[in-house]
Amino acid sequence: MAESGVNPTAAALLGLLHEGPMTGGQLMAAAERRLAPYWSMTRSQVYRELPVLAERGLVRLGKPGPRMSQPYAITASGKRTFSRWLAESPGRDTIRNPIALRIAFGELHSASQLKNLYASANEYHTEALAHVREQVKNAKKEGDTYDASALEFAVAYHKAALSWLKTAPVG
Repeated sequence: MAESGVNPTAAALLGLLHEGPMTGGQLMAAAERRLAPYWSMTRSQVYRELPVLAERGLVRLGKPGPRMSQPYAITASGKRTFSRWLAESPGRDTIRNPIALRIAFGELHSASQLKNLYASANEYHTEALAHVREQVKNAKKEGDTYDASALEFAVAYHKAALSWLKTAPVG
């Protein structure tokens, strides 16, 4: 764990809570909307981290709402911890690409399996590229240059994936 004592998922939640109090479901939706093009979080990660953050005094629980949903708000301690996390070295990237993993074992695929793998990967990256380009456009329109810059990473990633898929061996 980093000096701040929070992992990247917990830090992302603290960062999102700077926008205001949110329930776990709202945090998941905000993470999907803002971070998904370049950072994945699962619902189980979100719901696992929130009680830990509350126990550490980094967030506080609000009054239960409909269906027992509870909003979480970042505390002053949570803001300080998030600021420390921002100042830390981000460490090394972790690359986990399921297509590349399957292609590494390409000699064990049939020709039709590889063809289908490439087709579905091309379709996914083409759609994701169009979607994230729209997000970049909206972020720029709203004047959010930092969000637009982070989203540009996802644009470059999907472009690189599409370019790489054109050169992948077909058997």
